[in-house]
Parts: sequence; C-alpha cells; structure tokens
Amino acid sequence: MFKKKLIASISILAMSSAMVAPPAFAQASNDVIRIGVLTDMTGQFSHEAGEGSVAAVKMAVEDFGGKVLGKPIEVIFADHQNKPDIGAAKAREWYDKGIDMIAGLINSGVALSVTNVAKDKNKIAIINGSGSSKITNEGCTPVSIHYAYDTYALATGTTKYLIKEKNLDTWYFLTADYAFGHALEGDATASIKALGGTVVGSTRYPMDTADHSSFLLRAQASKAKVVAMAGSGQSFINAVKSSQEFGITRGGQTLAGLLVWDTDVHALGLKQAQGLIMTTAFYWDRTPETRAWSKRFQDRMKRMPHMGDAGDYSSTMHYLKAIQAAGTDETGAVMAKMKSTPINDFFATNGRIREDGRMVHDMYVYQVKTPAESKYAWDYLSIKETIPAAQAFRPLSESSCYLVKK
Repeated sequence: MFKKKLIASISILAMSSAMVAPPAFAQASNDVIRIGVLTDMTGQFSHEAGEGSVAAVKMAVEDFGGKVLGKPIEVIFADHQNKPDIGAAKAREWYDKGIDMIAGLINSGVALSVTNVAKDKNKIAIINGSGSSKITNEGCTPVSIHYAYDTYALATGTTKYLIKEKNLDTWYFLTADYAFGHALEGDATASIKALGGTVVGSTRYPMDTADHSSFLLRAQASKAKVVAMAGSGQSFINAVKSSQEFGITRGGQTLAGLLVWDTDVHALGLKQAQGLIMTTAFYWDRTPETRAWSKRFQDRMKRMPHMGDAGDYSSTMHYLKAIQAAGTDETGAVMAKMKSTPINDFFATNGRIREDGRMVHDMYVYQVKTPAESKYAWDYLSIKETIPAAQAFRPLSESSCYLVKK
C-alpha cells in the first residue's frame, strides 16, 4: 500500500512539474536553423531578386554571427522558375527536410502557393519580392509575413500623389496578366475611384511579352492623362522603352510605374526613365543608415540594393532576433515574438507586423530624376512625399483576412 501511494505521489509530482515547467526553450530543431531562399534565379525577375535576394539573406546571417541559440544557421536557395506548382513542390520538399523559414518569394502566384504549403506544414514564409495584397488579405495565414511592400501601398501612394498634387484624374492601365498585375490594377482602380478619378480603359498583356506596340497604341488613343504600368520585370522595362518610342510622354500623357525597382531605372537609364512617378519602401540614398548598408551590399553585388534586397536583409535579421528572444525556432513562438517586437533598423522605423501578417512601415513617393539632376552614380530619385505607416497599407477595418478580429 505504501509503495502504491509513493508511486502515485511521484506520478502526481511529475505531472505537476510538467504543467509548470517552461517549454524546452534554448534549443533548435535538428541542432541547426535552416533558411531557404526561393526566388527567380534565371527568369525575367532575376535582376530584381535572384542572387540579390540570396546575398541579402546571407548578409543578415553573417551580421548576426552565423549562429543562433549556439546552433549554426544554414542558407540554401533554389529557382522556382516563376511557376507556382514548382514553387509549392520545392517548399513542401524543403519543409519536410527541415527548412525552418522560406524567404524571397518573388512572383505573387508563387508566393501565394508557397504560403498555403507553409500553413499546412506550420512553417514560416516571409515575402519580400512579391506584391499582391491578397497575401495578407483573403490569402493570409498565421505563419506568413508580407514585409517590404504590397500592391495596395504602391497603388494608393502613386494614385493619390498624381490625382491630388497633379490633378491627373483619367487613367489607362497596361497590366501584366498574372496575380500581381491584377492585384495592382485592382488596388489602383479602387483608389482612383475613391479620389474621384476615372479609369478609361485597360489592356492586359502576357507576362513574358516583348512587343507592347498594340497595347501602347490603345493607351495613346485613350487620351488618358496617365498611362499606368501595372507590371514588373523585363516586360515592364520593355514597355517603358516602347512608350518612349511611341512618344507617350511627348504627347502629354504621364507615365506612372506602379512598381519600379531601382534596378529598372538603372537598366532603362535616366534619359528613358526620367519623370516616372513611383512609390517604394526603400531608397538607398535616403539616410546615412540606408547609405551605409547599401554600400556594403554594393561591394558584394556590384549594384545598389532596392526595397526587395533591403527587406530580405531586415526580415531575416528580425526572424533571427525572434528566435534568440524566444529561445526556440518553434514556429508559434517565433511568430509571436516577431509580431510583438517593433522593427527599428535602416529599413523601417517603428515597423510592426499586424495580425494579418502585414509589416506596416512608412512608404515613399519618388520621381525619377533627369540626367542633368543626377550628380553621381545611382543618384536616380527625388523624394516627393512620405506616406506614414498608418496610411500606407490597407486598414484592418477593410481586411478580409480571417485572422483579423472585428
């Protein structure tokens, strides 16, 4: 009887200890933290992501010290070829093999596919390359973060500036025919109508098209005050070049790039890109801090970084700090720490990650300089407006994310 009571007492004590003991913190699964950069390494978005995304993530890991919780940090990468099925398959393979977080994820179709896999696997995905606002709206998940920018911020920033400041209230869209282009046109259209403007027409072109002649003729014939480019990548560059050949701006229409990367301006040259109005999350020459980090990136990549590169670095650093603070790489604990910790670095001031996964921070409206205005290499942009974080992104009151409590 005494033996049974002793065993029972020990069992109760063990159960009580288990109930009050802290979780097994200060440990990493598989004794290593693994980050996978899933990006476009060879396609039309490779100059906006690709090696730049990988370099930015590796810089963050190196600056962190190469270890977290005493365990090494590994970075691998793969090319998703801009195909959602390939991206999803690679994400599933990586998560099953112990990848803790997938970064990069340019191409909104790929990003949306991968975040669904992340949700199924209870693993983290951080998006910097893609823009579709669907990622934190109807496509939100509890394990994905949309960090650098989205189509809502880009579209509302540019449309508000051109309509309110320039009285350019009639618009025609040239839209890339995939998830990002559709979202960009949709968010811009909603903003234009809310501001009293009018969309007089729209043409959708294949993502990989090289000839925009027929599309530009329709835009020119529309007599819209603004021809808005709702696309990205090499196709966007080709469209801007063609618009100059067709005399879009010489004819009095204003060209608006609803997503313009610094590398796009560099590829176009100021003679062709001058005057473009754009909204962005980051410009290398904005502050002493942005300049210092950008020079380091340039030393490695032989070009200046854009908001995707800066976002990849900042979000990776935030992720690693969250692991350190949580004492574990367990998904729920890390996500909670990332959402509860403000982001203050060269990329963002008092940035924060909302319950829908959207990282909110200031955005900026710039105009591309003329060749005469540029004084040194990569001196491309002139600041026109700062959009406060509270105004830059879709308010939660308008969100359709199931994680948002209303």
